Amino acid sequence: MYIETIEKSIYELVCETSTNLPKDVRRAILSAKEKENKGTSAAMSLDTIANNINMADDKLSPICQDTGLPTFKIKTPIGVNQLEIKAAIVRALELATKKGKLRPNAVDSLTGDNSGNNLGTGLPVVKFEQWEEDYIEVKLILKGGGCENKNIQYSLPTELEGLGRAGRDLDGIRKCILHSVYQAQGQGCSAGFIGVGIGGDRSSGYDLAKEQLFRDVTDVNPIPELAQLEEYVLEKANLLGIGTMGFGGEATLLGCKIGVMHRIPASFYVSVAYNCWAYRRMAVNINAKTGEIMDWHYNEGEKIAFEQPAEEAKSTARIVHLQAPISEEDVRDLHVGDVVKISGRMYTGRDAIHKHLMDNDAPVDLYGQVIYHCGPVVLKNDEGKYEIKAAGPTTSMREEPYQGDIMKKFGIRAVIGKGGMGPKTLAALKEHGGVYLNGIGGAAQYYADCIKEVEGVDLLEFGIPEALWHLRVEDFTAVVTMDSHGNSLHADIDKSSLEKLSQFKEKVFN
Repeated sequence: MYIETIEKSIYELVCETSTNLPKDVRRAILSAKEKENKGTSAAMSLDTIANNINMADDKLSPICQDTGLPTFKIKTPIGVNQLEIKAAIVRALELATKKGKLRPNAVDSLTGDNSGNNLGTGLPVVKFEQWEEDYIEVKLILKGGGCENKNIQYSLPTELEGLGRAGRDLDGIRKCILHSVYQAQGQGCSAGFIGVGIGGDRSSGYDLAKEQLFRDVTDVNPIPELAQLEEYVLEKANLLGIGTMGFGGEATLLGCKIGVMHRIPASFYVSVAYNCWAYRRMAVNINAKTGEIMDWHYNEGEKIAFEQPAEEAKSTARIVHLQAPISEEDVRDLHVGDVVKISGRMYTGRDAIHKHLMDNDAPVDLYGQVIYHCGPVVLKNDEGKYEIKAAGPTTSMREEPYQGDIMKKFGIRAVIGKGGMGPKTLAALKEHGGVYLNGIGGAAQYYADCIKEVEGVDLLEFGIPEALWHLRVEDFTAVVTMDSHGNSLHADIDKSSLEKLSQFKEKVFN
């Protein structure tokens, strides 16, 4: 009975972490929302994010479709059977995946096969520690691939773009942390949070950085020098002008937490763990005798349920309604900054699909169509039909080696994703007559609501996240950030934020 209760408690923790942002994170997002300039793309993004948080809470569905790699950190009293707890975690994850609270994310690194249940060699990550308390503490973080890919590690001394030499001292650490925010741009679903680990080796430094992500957003570092550095980074990072989703704006970073450990003389690492606005981490205290949850962490204060404004703030952008398939003429009429609302057919396509299309024919006619960089959470309903449970955009830059060639090969007119793409794709958009549309990263419930029906699926053998889903959508909203005239908002923001970063080159901390 005890172990069944443990399993139930862990399942509840997994579901709550996936669907309900903690109170401290909600307050940070609300603060950013209140400070943003109304009518801008950044303000629109924050409104969508707030709406998405409410929707996920109401539907008990994943906030973001990329439910990430589950990492558990567990402290147990002496005498507690850790093997039983790990077995309970395995069963809880299988059930959560089956119920659509988690997307199947465990992929064999050699074969590419998806296990379908979030289990595999080395997964989930479970780290145990004994302590002298008489209860069990279970921490869980669901960190998606988009923000995980923007983690970065520096080996001091080093040379940094815009900041020059970073030495083996507190000021060198300062430069590394600021640079880590700059290099993430909008690809990690800014505005984000960072955990920093100073010292250790390459693996322990990253572990220390991720451990900082379990700290409360509002806590104060007990080490005065680090408390000052955290405050400094949070202030200065928000002057870089990267903004929400990399659209520019006031909110680039919502939290900075720094930890330190000893190192060997030859190595000096600064490790940064970047986390998106969909900051999904929770923790519970569990009764070691009954298995029941005693307390939830991050539960102080009132819960923020984001109120929708009585009337929507007027956007300064041009709004264009498009029906797919889309003509080249319609695409050539679009410019960076336009807001597009698409209705009609759309196809999902991620890494496996793009690699496949480079060497094979498409299973459907893609001429004039829209490709959505998305790996959705999909379940079958009682009638045997597929339903999209979560469907936000994934990071597009991974498809840069393929995208331009595929658009020209199949006549694709529009690509939707997040974080933008590079010069090869931009050149193809201009030559072929295509457009890149930036969705709101993490807004998986908002976009799932725009998807009215799954009309088919191909290449399901690649796994649910990587299959080519045929979707019928209505008013699917995104922002033009790369157009057919050679303009890229992402390149512009990268350039301007690098110039602003260089303002912080001079020494600050002795």
